[in-house]
Amino acid sequence: MVKSRNAPDIWMIAATLGILAIGVVMVYSASAVAAFHDYGDKFYYVKRQMIFSGIGVAAMFATMNLDYSRWRKWAFPGLIVCFSFLLLVLIPGIGVVRGGARSWLGIGSLGIQPSEFMKLAMILFLAKFLSDRQQTLHSFSRGLMPPLGILGLAFGLIMLQPDLGTGAVMIGAALMVIYVAGARLSHLGALGLVGVAGFVGLIAAAPYRLARITAFLDPWKDPLGAGYQSIQSLYAIGPGGLVGLGLGMSRQKYNYLPEPQTDFIFSILAEELGFIGGALLLLLFLLLIWRGMRTAITIADPFGSFLAAGIVGIIATQVLMNVGVVIGLLPVTGITLPLVSYGGSSLTLLLTALGILLNLSRYSR
Repeated sequence: MVKSRNAPDIWMIAATLGILAIGVVMVYSASAVAAFHDYGDKFYYVKRQMIFSGIGVAAMFATMNLDYSRWRKWAFPGLIVCFSFLLLVLIPGIGVVRGGARSWLGIGSLGIQPSEFMKLAMILFLAKFLSDRQQTLHSFSRGLMPPLGILGLAFGLIMLQPDLGTGAVMIGAALMVIYVAGARLSHLGALGLVGVAGFVGLIAAAPYRLARITAFLDPWKDPLGAGYQSIQSLYAIGPGGLVGLGLGMSRQKYNYLPEPQTDFIFSILAEELGFIGGALLLLLFLLLIWRGMRTAITIADPFGSFLAAGIVGIIATQVLMNVGVVIGLLPVTGITLPLVSYGGSSLTLLLTALGILLNLSRYSR
């Protein structure tokens, strides 16, 4: 491939670094109380977030300058490695249980979440597979069944952990790639119906998921149990008003709202910075998603176009799910807010993926 002479999308870089900076500030604000209580160091979480951010930004600039076409040959080997990790994490004594899910590999506080790597590996695989077989996409059996089978297998392994939220993000991003690749709307509609039926079955099969749905419909029916997180999240957002209580002035982070630095960090942001602060963050996400989709639309190479759409799909799906949970529009799923929530493997991996997207922007017209 001819080397690109274009500069990477400066708006995408600015949006990414802006969201990341807000995330570091909010991780400190949301976690200082819990960090001091648990570790005697109010900077415990933010110090680690800054380290992860530094590693992630370095990886982002490295992949931004690496020709994206090189990822094509690693698509299938990377998928095999991620499947191996997903199997490994299910073995008792090897996989680490956190938050009720056996989804981590590592020792103590150091670990990786294989399902996070699978999201990117699946997008790479689908981008390569569908770009190589565009002429068969009109056929459900020859064009869509093979990648859907692999996608279903990955989702099944993630559900064995269980981690419905991460699996749903992977499915959402994968469907974005399949749609952009040119799959028939009738096929996608049929898949949607099957997917809805499958999710209903998964919810009905697990009492705790059913309790989350019940709590979503009426959280005050069980205010100290299944509805507790949703109620405390709304108690944080409501007092924030237009301009918020002020940075660092959250009340809900004083052991009222669970996971204030991860799943519900947007609640703390809305409480402290108000509607204006929350809207500004969402506008930055919209800018990032818009520039990413612009890259997907204007790049000539099908593999690059599908890859860009998939990376944007991961971000967009995760933002929609996290904010939807926080404001009470979706049941609690345990999904973090991209680039903002405290995290290690998820943060560095997402920044690496954004570096690939920035490299793709160098080839857009």
